[in-house]
Amino acid sequence: MSEVHVFDHPLISDKLTRMRNKTTSSQDFRLLLKEISLLMGYEVTRNFPMTQKTIETPICEATLPVLKGNYFTIVPILRAGIGMVDGLLELMPFCHVGHIGLYRDETTLKPVEYYYKMPEGAADSTIIVVDPMLATGGSAADAIDLLKSRGCKNIRLMNLVAAPEGIKTMQERHPDVDIYVAAVDDGLTEDAYIIPGLGDAGDRIFGTK
Repeated sequence: MSEVHVFDHPLISDKLTRMRNKTTSSQDFRLLLKEISLLMGYEVTRNFPMTQKTIETPICEATLPVLKGNYFTIVPILRAGIGMVDGLLELMPFCHVGHIGLYRDETTLKPVEYYYKMPEGAADSTIIVVDPMLATGGSAADAIDLLKSRGCKNIRLMNLVAAPEGIKTMQERHPDVDIYVAAVDDGLTEDAYIIPGLGDAGDRIFGTK
């Protein structure tokens, strides 16, 4: 069974509370999302594999730790996931970026694929799938289905806010994918919005209704 990592860092918690406030502007919402993504990225990458490399410092030769490989891919689920990319790229500018487009059918509440684009060789990289909200879990699970069908194996899921229902769906469908979140909320409304949540993340990022 996959692990759920909940980050209770004071800076993350404070920024998330400000994002939840309905009076927070789109500009501030985007900035806070970028900042939280950077802070969460530090923890999501904590157990990345390492190796040793011999270099010359200004003083002497030394064998020191470096990342094992340099191929890492950030995959936002469109459209709201885009808001988390800049923070992670600031932390890891060497990352590649893929995109998966899914939307929720308002009648069935099930995700529909409309876009898939990955960098060449992504199947061999470490992949971080990002989306601010993990509500029913359908979109995230379907996105990871798409990645696995193209040969991707080393996948992590990073969300800002998760509902227990979404975590359950993910663990049932992808027990090998660890989940990283800033908060686990109470549950879902009848319309599948997270409670207390922060509203529609895509609308709040881009100022749409």
